[in-house]
Amino acid sequence: RLYQIPFEMPACTEESETRTLHLVGDFSAPAEFFVTLGVFSFLYAMAALVLYLRFHSLYGENKKLPVADFCVTVCFTFFWLVAAAAWGKGLTDVKAATRPASLIAAMGVCQGEEVVCNAGATPAMGLANISVVR
Repeated sequence: RLYQIPFEMPACTEESETRTLHLVGDFSAPAEFFVTLGVFSFLYAMAALVLYLRFHSLYGENKKLPVADFCVTVCFTFFWLVAAAAWGKGLTDVKAATRPASLIAAMGVCQGEEVVCNAGATPAMGLANISVVR
């Protein structure tokens, strides 16, 4: 599925109307995967905490339970690494779609021979980069 992100741009005519430019792309799947995995990890951690504290004797007597706990933890660790990589790729795609040069290339008013379009300031993505690193 494709999402259209509206982006206001001036029409550059004598009238002062603006037109909406739609950026095409779906960048939500990696973030949804990361958040879903985080929720499931939290729920598993709470269930394991109840098992450790409330049913400590059962955990100590049954030798299969610690092995199963270890295997589930290893699976969550692997999926967390995959989700973090997917989130980083999603952020890279968002940055590429919103790069000023890409936006100028998509604007029809900037395609004229006598038209000079300036991108202005590059958007700050520092907090987004930090969210992927952490």
